[in-house]
Amino acid sequence: MADLKTRVADDIKTAMRAGDKLRLSVLRMLSAELKQREVVEQQTLNDTVVMAAIEKMVKQRRDSEKQFRDGDRPELADKEAAEIVVLQDYLPQALSELELAALLDQAFAETGAAEPKDMGKVIGWLKPKVAGRADMGALSAQVKARLNQG
Repeated sequence: MADLKTRVADDIKTAMRAGDKLRLSVLRMLSAELKQREVVEQQTLNDTVVMAAIEKMVKQRRDSEKQFRDGDRPELADKEAAEIVVLQDYLPQALSELELAALLDQAFAETGAAEPKDMGKVIGWLKPKVAGRADMGALSAQVKARLNQG
């Protein structure tokens, strides 16, 4: 499979040919974000950096969607939700609750974490294994709750 950046560029062309305005708009925003990161970091982006950019854009849209729904602006919230769907095509399949629970158990077993000060160890162990496949904010809250229980 081609790298994500190339896939995005190819999909922009496909969306143009198909006349898919929403997809084209979202992919152009993503492409601009990736070019910006390349300029700032002065290096060619790998898939990990591209996934991080996509995750950031998804998070921003989730926040916007929630604010629009709270502000009784369903048409704008629906647009944000549609953009999230397009962006998620470029992220790996999300982990199930069962898979996350198993990874949490493994993280606690391997790091020996038992108290709140061990949170960094657990998150450091989990982060590379769940990158792009789980919401780190929610996962962090689960780790914190578990450490506060023990």
